[in-house]
Amino acid sequence: MPRLKRVKTTELPVDPYVTRLFENIAEGKRVVTCRKGETIYSQGNPADAIFLIQSGRVKMTVVSATGREAVTGILGTHSFLGEGALVGQTLRVSTATAMEPAVLIRIEKHVMGKALLEQSELSEKFIAALLVRNMDLEEDLCDQLFNHSEKRLARVLLKLARLPQHESVMDGRLPMLSHETLAEMVGTTRSRITHFMNKFRKLGLIDYNGELTVRTEMLTDLVLHD
Repeated sequence: MPRLKRVKTTELPVDPYVTRLFENIAEGKRVVTCRKGETIYSQGNPADAIFLIQSGRVKMTVVSATGREAVTGILGTHSFLGEGALVGQTLRVSTATAMEPAVLIRIEKHVMGKALLEQSELSEKFIAALLVRNMDLEEDLCDQLFNHSEKRLARVLLKLARLPQHESVMDGRLPMLSHETLAEMVGTTRSRITHFMNKFRKLGLIDYNGELTVRTEMLTDLVLHD
C-alpha cells in the first residue's frame, strides 16, 4: 500500500462560504495547503477523510492494473473530493493532485458523517455539489460518445476556464496544461491535441502568455455552432 502523503496544515483562514458551511464542526477539521504538483492523497491510501477545495484546482486520476493513467476530472473551488469514504470505501480509488497552489479543508470521515445527519444546510450543499458533479460526468460521457475530438477539447477548455467562477466570463485564465493531460481528458492522442491547440491559437480562441487564456465567448460560439 502506498505511504500516506504528509501535507502541511495551518490555522483555518477566513472564507465566508466555508465558515458558514462548517461553523458547527469544532473538531476533526483542519486546513491543508498544497504546492503545485503536490499529491493530496493517492490511489490505495486509506479513505479516512473528506476534502473541500477552498482555492485552487485539483486533478483526479486513476491508474489501471496495467499501469495506464487516465484523468477523470478537474475540480475547482468549493468542490468536494474523497466523498466515497462516506459510502463504505475503505481505500482511495483515485489520486488527487494540486494543479496549482491550493488550500483544502480536511474533515475526518466520522465527523463529516455525523455533521451531515445533524446539519441540514451542510447536507443540502453536499448533496447539491454531488449532483452537479454527477451531471458533469454524464455530460462528459455524452461528449465522448457523440462529439468529435476537436469539439471535446473545446468543451474541456471551457469547463476548466469557468471552474473558479462557475459562470460565463469573457476570458478565462488557467495554468498551462500539458498536451498529454489534455489528451487523457479528451480521449484522443497528444498529436491531435497539439494540432487543435495550434488551430485554436491561430483563430484567436486561446492564447499562451505564461498561462493559458481561453476566449470563452468565442470558443462557446464554436462549440454551439460547429
